[in-house]
Amino acid sequence: MDKKTLRDLSILILSTLSITFAVWLPHLLRLNFYGLNFAEGFNTIYRNFDGIEYIIIAKSNYAERIIAAMPQELPHTYYAAHFPLYSWMMLPFASVIGFLKSMLLISLASTIAAVIAFYFLVRDFKLTHEPLFLSLVFLVLPARWLVAHSVGSSEPLFMFFTIAAFYFFLKFEAHNKLSFITYAGIFGLLAQLTRPPGILLFISLGIFILWKHYRENISQIIKSFFSYYPLALIPIGLLTIFALYGFVLNDFFAYFHTGDNIHLSFPPFQVFNINQYWVGSIWLEDIVYIYIFGLLAGLMLLKIEILRPLGIYVLTYVAASIFVAHRDISRYVLPIVPFALIAFQKILVTKEFKIVLAIMLLGIYLYSQNFLLQNTAPFPNLEYYD
Repeated sequence: MDKKTLRDLSILILSTLSITFAVWLPHLLRLNFYGLNFAEGFNTIYRNFDGIEYIIIAKSNYAERIIAAMPQELPHTYYAAHFPLYSWMMLPFASVIGFLKSMLLISLASTIAAVIAFYFLVRDFKLTHEPLFLSLVFLVLPARWLVAHSVGSSEPLFMFFTIAAFYFFLKFEAHNKLSFITYAGIFGLLAQLTRPPGILLFISLGIFILWKHYRENISQIIKSFFSYYPLALIPIGLLTIFALYGFVLNDFFAYFHTGDNIHLSFPPFQVFNINQYWVGSIWLEDIVYIYIFGLLAGLMLLKIEILRPLGIYVLTYVAASIFVAHRDISRYVLPIVPFALIAFQKILVTKEFKIVLAIMLLGIYLYSQNFLLQNTAPFPNLEYYD
C-alpha cells in the first residue's frame, strides 16, 4: 500500500473518530448550549433507537421466555423485524466491556469500515478525482446518517457490507474472476443477515444481469446467470433467518407478522397520509425532495455503463421506499446514500459546494443533537442491558 493511500486511510479513520467524539462530547459533559439540554448525559446515546432492541436480541436470540422476563413492554414477535447479525457481533465483546459499549463499538468500527470501502470504491474505479474529500462528505451527509452512525444501529454495518458487495461485483464485471463474484456474494449474504432490505441487493443485481443479457437466447441467459451463482448466498441468507424464526418462534414467516413494524402500505406514497400510524404529520415536504434526489441519482448512474448496477440498486430501493408509510424515510433510504454521492460527485467536489458545506456543518451538528435528544427509547434503567 502506497504512502498516499495510507495517509488517506489515516485521515478517514481519525475523522470518523473525531466526528463521533464531537457528537458524543456534549452528552459526556452534560452541557447546556444552544438551548439544548444534555442533562441526561451519555445515557441519551445508549438509549437512542434501535440500539437496545438489538441488545435484547443479543441476550435472547428471539426466545419468547427470555424476552418476556426482560423489563420491556413489546411482544417478542416485534423483534423478528430486526435481523440478528449486528446483535451477534456484540457477543464476543460483551463479556469484556458490556453490551452497551459493544453496541457502540460495532457501530463505530462499521462506520470506519464503510467509509474505507467507499474510498476504495470511488478511487479504484476512478469515479471522482477527489476520493478522499468525497469520502469525508460521506461521514456527515446526510445529517440523518451522522445520527445513525453515532449510536447503536445496524445501518453502518449494512452500509459496509453493501458497498463491499458492489465493489467486488464491479471488479467481477471488469475482470470476470470467480473470487470477485464470490466475495460479492459473501458480503451480500452478510448484508442480508444484517437487515431485511438486503434482498433488494439480490433483486437489483438480478435485474442488471437480465438487462445485460436480454438480447441473448434463453440458453445463453441461463448460462450467464450460472456465472453469478455465488449471489445465491443472499436469498439463502434470508431463508436461513426465516428458518431461525421457525425454530425459535415457531413461525417461519414471523418477519411478516410483526404488526405495523414493517411499515409497508398500498397504494404508494402513503407516507403523505397524516392518518398513517407512523406519519401523523403534515410537515413532510422534505420527503418529496428525498424521493426526487433518490430517483435522479439512480437515473444519472444508469447513464454510465460501469455504474448501472448501482443505478438499478438505487432505483429499486427508492421504488420500495415509496411503499413505506413512515415519517423517517430519510433513515430508510440511507443505504442509497453512498451511491447518490457518486451520482452527484461532480457538484460535491466543487469549490462552491465546499463553501456551502463549511457553512452548514454547524447546522448539521445541531440537527443531529436535536434529533438524538428526542429519539430515545423508554429504557430509563440501563443496568439490565449492559
